[in-house]
Amino acid sequence: MSQTLNKIYDAYPEYEFVEAPGFKDAVIGVDMDTSRLIYSASKCIDILVYKDGMPFEDAVEYFEEKVRAAFEDNEDGPIWANVDF
Repeated sequence: MSQTLNKIYDAYPEYEFVEAPGFKDAVIGVDMDTSRLIYSASKCIDILVYKDGMPFEDAVEYFEEKVRAAFEDNEDGPIWANVDF
């Protein structure tokens, strides 16, 4: 588990967060108004490229169509932040 995610679970043990499987290292925070984890979209794509060996274009497509789309209708699902700056 990532350090950020560990800190979140330690700080908020009473909450059950919906996680995106395989992307623990992309968690960058939590929205306490909605009790949802916040993920960096670019870190998710980096995980697909560097850990899973996908070409960049395939990783972007996979992330958009499989990962982000899997949570579209889940109001408790992750928040996807674009932090490319």
